[in-house]
Amino acid sequence: MEFALIGSFLVMAFAGVPVAFSLCLAVLVILLFFMEMPQVLIPQIMYTGVDSFSFMAVPFFMLAGAFMSEGGVTKRLVSFAQALVGSFRGGLAQVVCVAGMFFAAISGSSAATTAAIGTTMVDEMERKGYRREFATGVVAAGGTVGIVIPPSITLVVYGVIAGQSISDLFVAGFAPGILMGVVMCIVSWFTAMREGIPAEGKFSLVAAIKAFGDSFFALMTPVIIIGGIYGGVFTPTEAAAVAAVYGIAVGLFIYRELKLKDFPKIIFKAVIGTTLIMFIVGAAKVFGWMLTNLEIPHHIAAYVVSLTNSPIVFLLMMNVLLLVIGTLINASAAVVILTPIFLPVALQLGIDPLFFGVLMVVNLAIGCITPPVGLDLFVASAVTKVPLEKVMWASLPFLFALLGSLVLMTLVPEIILFFPNLLK
Repeated sequence: MEFALIGSFLVMAFAGVPVAFSLCLAVLVILLFFMEMPQVLIPQIMYTGVDSFSFMAVPFFMLAGAFMSEGGVTKRLVSFAQALVGSFRGGLAQVVCVAGMFFAAISGSSAATTAAIGTTMVDEMERKGYRREFATGVVAAGGTVGIVIPPSITLVVYGVIAGQSISDLFVAGFAPGILMGVVMCIVSWFTAMREGIPAEGKFSLVAAIKAFGDSFFALMTPVIIIGGIYGGVFTPTEAAAVAAVYGIAVGLFIYRELKLKDFPKIIFKAVIGTTLIMFIVGAAKVFGWMLTNLEIPHHIAAYVVSLTNSPIVFLLMMNVLLLVIGTLINASAAVVILTPIFLPVALQLGIDPLFFGVLMVVNLAIGCITPPVGLDLFVASAVTKVPLEKVMWASLPFLFALLGSLVLMTLVPEIILFFPNLLK
């Protein structure tokens, strides 16, 4: 039955069946041919999988990101990033990386971050002498931090599945996200050196302060969320609702670029995004239920422990596995499926569950630009109309740099745990 379950899923996934349907249909195969159990279990388990108060944060964070994006936030974040690093060699590429970090603190999604920055920056980079392929590659890479820097929807999902504090996970995501952004800025600088792209202008403190003032209310979003949670003002779920209301207020009354007539389109967009995520999470819950029923997590855990008792070796093995899986399925679905399997092994080896969860999400984020089917590669290609294979080649230097940062996080857990430990 184990081979039938996993084999059915893989066959359907590689045949192009959407991941959520592949997960449910693989379970249906087992129920129909191997077990005398009613098929109505599938929708029932899907419902229980998403029936959690903490999951209410997902639609609110989606709404917050949609309102912020439509309300003029993106261009102000890009302007602030340009004032900070635009005068360096390869400045516009570095602007993409920095703006990606800023927008990640609003959207909670790597695909949304890639699309928002791509539509804003690629044409401008091409006008300034950057190859369009390189511009698209840096946009794809810049989007990876979207699910690492809080508020991250994937971290919310891990927190619910693993029973970990979502607020602690949010705080733990800051340092890894910033590290990823910094290494991508370094790659941008070296690439500009190699291709002879000169620096533009000089850094102006006055311009930076002015740009900071223009983007102040956008930058306050993560401050309000994390500060409110740790200040005991509201729960993470309530923080998501506050962020959505704040996004409406900023767009309507401060930047005044959000119109009431835009609300139906924005809400519909957020509903579609939320539905996709929750459907995938529910389907992954069904698949995870069947895995547990067949005791597959127990067998895998026993096998892994028989191979090594070293936490470092286990984490390196997990890195390889998660990078591959991150190219194949949605990050939230991967978290729902894999957390019940590998978290017990991590705990048995003495690995901090907070560290393990953030490291999982970093892996899955990097998987979004890992060839051949990383999600952000497809999003960047669709936005910029650059062929996918050219986007892959252009993103490779960033991929290697991000892999280096991943190894560093694996070997030095304090990078992830420093801020959570500081706030205890």
